[in-house]
Amino acid sequence: MSNVQTILIKSSDPDIAKLASVALNDAEDYRLVFCEDDRTAIRRMDEVQANLLLYDHLGPVPDHQSALMHCRLARSTCARIILFDLAHEAEGIALSERAAAFLFLKKPLDQAQLRVAAKRALEQVELSRRHRMLSRELKLSLDDDIFMRTADSSVQGGYSQFERLVYVSSKMADLVNEARIAAKTNMPVLIQGDTGTGKELLARAIHFNSTRRNSPMHVQNCGGIADVVLQSELFGHLRGAFPGAISDRLGLFRAADGGTIFLDEVSETSPQFQVALLRFLQEGEVKPLGSDQMLHSDVRIIAASNKSIEKMVEQGSFRRDLFYRLRGFQLHVPALAERPEDIPFLTSFFVEKYAGVVGRRVLGVTSEALRYLEAYRYPGNVRELETEVQRMVAVAEQGGYIALRHLSDRISRTPIKEEGAGGFVPMGDTLKDMVESLEKAILVQALDRSHWNQSKVAQDLGLSRVGLANKIKRYELRRERR
Repeated sequence: MSNVQTILIKSSDPDIAKLASVALNDAEDYRLVFCEDDRTAIRRMDEVQANLLLYDHLGPVPDHQSALMHCRLARSTCARIILFDLAHEAEGIALSERAAAFLFLKKPLDQAQLRVAAKRALEQVELSRRHRMLSRELKLSLDDDIFMRTADSSVQGGYSQFERLVYVSSKMADLVNEARIAAKTNMPVLIQGDTGTGKELLARAIHFNSTRRNSPMHVQNCGGIADVVLQSELFGHLRGAFPGAISDRLGLFRAADGGTIFLDEVSETSPQFQVALLRFLQEGEVKPLGSDQMLHSDVRIIAASNKSIEKMVEQGSFRRDLFYRLRGFQLHVPALAERPEDIPFLTSFFVEKYAGVVGRRVLGVTSEALRYLEAYRYPGNVRELETEVQRMVAVAEQGGYIALRHLSDRISRTPIKEEGAGGFVPMGDTLKDMVESLEKAILVQALDRSHWNQSKVAQDLGLSRVGLANKIKRYELRRERR
């Protein structure tokens, strides 16, 4: 995982932004994301993995509109520091109690004080993360009797994140590594993958890890929209340019100047629009509908499609030159069925997320329920899993585990591959052959159980990673695709 600590700063005071930039941004492991209002801050929390929220309290805000309360409920692992001046001291102190803030600071702020406070808050976040991870590894909770065997819960170790993307699989690790490289450039990015795999989350992660992160990112879905409407949305128009154009429109390309535009379902665009998009990618030119004036905008394009654009190019339904322009970096998000090892960790992540939202204490997911969650194929991918977990948390008992009875019918009826009841019979004529057949069976069982996570298997069996790889090659073991 990256060591970069993300600090979200909600303040409309330019002095706060300036002081925070000086106090915190001089350290290489801090990333600052600025928001002027609660609404933007809530949206940013849903887009980036924030470790600390600096909340400038300027007056009463209803709880359902407050970024501070949203952070406490939906992002409980993010530390909170409240800033206020003497005019709002009583409100600020009361708010600190209600929001379970790490601490509060009175304005005017001291640069050294802010730096130390932020550092201590982030240290507390890391200690809490390690405590949660160790508790899950040991399968302990406040209600468990550690001397008696209780209903087994799923073991949840550490996982990696790229903003809101959660993964442990090697496929996602390779994808994230390439996305991090793409984020450091200004080149266009083409993301392909099935519906629900997280293409927009990946696009937002690329934007917020780029130098454009404090400039706007706008999203435009290109599917099922008339050409004139799509061109108007992106390039803008003048009043009277077409029927219904009753006023001027700036257009997203100009509104996002210096930032990023995410074009979802770009494969659904018409040949006419593809020409206009190609021109923009080549020259950065924006010509609003009904205008003779050519304007310019500096925008990075991230496009996505759930169809194979390569096949569309071969069929002649997508421009080859536009395809080559869009794929400065070409990324493919694997379906959830291709990375089942991510399911337990995604489940844990979503349980923690939604338990806070509905105010429930859910201890975890039983091993039996997790077996069915892992066996299901998820045609809706991660989005379907998230919806399922959200429903399970809502129906689970307070202070209990999510069990098989809480799963929806389509998942609880999934066929499970049962382990054979009979004992192992060694194969071979000599003792050496029989020992090798036993070793092979143990390796197959361990690899299948860990979804071919070779680092974990090597650790469990007391082997080196190289030693395990040699045995896999020696016995010609292959992973089954179920």
